[in-house]
Amino acid sequence: MTGKARRAVAAALTLVATAPLLSACLEEPSAHEAVRDFLVGWQTGDYAAAARRTDGDEKVVRRALEDAKVQLDAASFRFRLTGLRAGQGDRDEQAEADFAAEVDLGENNPLWEYDGKLPLRLVNGQWKVHWSPSVLHPELHEGQRFAVDIKPQGRNPIQDRTGDPLQQETTLYVANVTPAELKNPSEVCERLAKVTGFPQDRLLSRIRSARPDAAVPLATFGGRRYAQLESQLKAIPGITIAKDPQPLAPDSPKQIVGIVSAVTADLQQQLGGPQRAGDTVGRTGLQKAYQEYLTGSTETSVITLDVKTTKKVAELHKWEGRPTSPVRTTLDRGVQKAADDALLGVTPGMLVAVQASTGEVRAVGATKEYHQEKDALAGRFHPGSAFSLMAVEGLIKAGTNFKQKLACPAERSVGGARFRQSGPPAPSTPTVQGAFATGCVTALASLARKVDGAELEAGAAKFGLGTRWNLPLSTFSGSMRPLKGDAATARAIAGQNVLVSPLTMALMAGAVASPTGTWHPPVLVTDPKEPDPSAETKPVTPPAQIKLDDRTVATLRTLMRAGVTSGSATAAAAPGDPVYGVTATAARGRKPLAWFVGWQGDTAVAVLMESTDPAAGATVAGRFFRGLRAGL
Repeated sequence: MTGKARRAVAAALTLVATAPLLSACLEEPSAHEAVRDFLVGWQTGDYAAAARRTDGDEKVVRRALEDAKVQLDAASFRFRLTGLRAGQGDRDEQAEADFAAEVDLGENNPLWEYDGKLPLRLVNGQWKVHWSPSVLHPELHEGQRFAVDIKPQGRNPIQDRTGDPLQQETTLYVANVTPAELKNPSEVCERLAKVTGFPQDRLLSRIRSARPDAAVPLATFGGRRYAQLESQLKAIPGITIAKDPQPLAPDSPKQIVGIVSAVTADLQQQLGGPQRAGDTVGRTGLQKAYQEYLTGSTETSVITLDVKTTKKVAELHKWEGRPTSPVRTTLDRGVQKAADDALLGVTPGMLVAVQASTGEVRAVGATKEYHQEKDALAGRFHPGSAFSLMAVEGLIKAGTNFKQKLACPAERSVGGARFRQSGPPAPSTPTVQGAFATGCVTALASLARKVDGAELEAGAAKFGLGTRWNLPLSTFSGSMRPLKGDAATARAIAGQNVLVSPLTMALMAGAVASPTGTWHPPVLVTDPKEPDPSAETKPVTPPAQIKLDDRTVATLRTLMRAGVTSGSATAAAAPGDPVYGVTATAARGRKPLAWFVGWQGDTAVAVLMESTDPAAGATVAGRFFRGLRAGL
């Protein structure tokens, strides 16, 4: 510490002590200066200066102060002088000072606060701190030392909706040492640092602050890394390897569950925070979002030990660790398997399934070209003519007869905006209902003349478009440009100036399928109720459920049933409850996309495939529904 900084510390201590705590006979500064200089030297690491202000052997005092820092693995000490009293009568050559201590125990450990006392003696006309180990702490005595006792907790699993873990056990390999058995701790740490990259001084500090008879974890390795380093680790004297099975390997949906890593030197540097050997860190998905819930916090105790026996003498302070807790999700293994199977061997794409009556996410599937979180939950895609379903309420208000004829030409212009029908136009003049069932974009775009843009925006809002969802992962609820004029409204009906995620569309289908015709906000985690304090996605007030107009729901069900029975979604048909749904085509850059949005029973889905086949999404949906029935 610089002289300027040291003087600032001394000044701070002096100011506290000038309160009316001094008795009349101590108005001279000598006793106060002894206390001040001792505490300043201790706080700043100038142990020689501190030792000179005591009546003890300077080498013994200096070593005791140094050992206290090492044994506590303390990042820093801070002191505040709170009182100074003179002795009375025949004790006028004695005094006593009170101080408050704050010890930063570093790493994941808390701040230790305690009150101490400094006995003072007048020695040859100079005030000195009367030395004994109790100067460091009132309960530390001769033949004793400090130690920090750490009790880490294992990682809890992420669970499916029934409470079964969504991970498989993975064996980690932990390099431990027992301090009392080490002949040369510095050499052990030097060699281990070369192998692992962990800082040598931190490894050594952990050993010196631990109980001598306790196993101290210094580094943790996954199976592959351990296989690479096994021979080097076993060559270090005093290192023992313990196997630590933990629920780490994610089951499907892997990108939603997330991956976990043991703490490595590189990872510790990237994270920029304190982690201990043996810690596991969620890197992605729910493992990252709920890191603190899954790992809890370490139980930490500051204790005193008998130097000769290494037995615990007293517990000076204890911080109960925050208990770990599993994370219960809404994911369903059976539904997830049906989603994964439906996407096997197909063109790139993804599928999101939700429970229609609750909005709970049951499955998130994606081929390797897409990401389950970044694309299926948070991707931004044009919905194509599937978005025309949002216009139904406005069409009903406009008095539209859904059985009236409506042409489906190959091309059409609305308000100056041109639209082209993918694939061949309908062979005969279809109805309005038929346009929805077949996804005829030219026919649907023409309905913009009957629907006010504000009505369409209001209808879309009832399906949660643009709302903020309270999910722990990245999501996208959708967005739509302001609708000014027939051209903009027609483009919205055709899904060209609208962006949605597959989750948005699955929830839309769920709202229509819901027994009460209610849109539900998405739910992915049911327990814990509160978000993880370390989560990057900050919590928001979840949107309320939205009850749809009964006539709108009835009409949408009719239109979407026709899409499967006589429209472009016939490939989605499956045994069991009736299947409802529509198809749509869109594009992302030069990539053609094929949608299916619909449901069977209480399971609503959105499928988005990268394909020139307009029925590709419906085909995958049919496979999903059949697989789901077979699994049940």
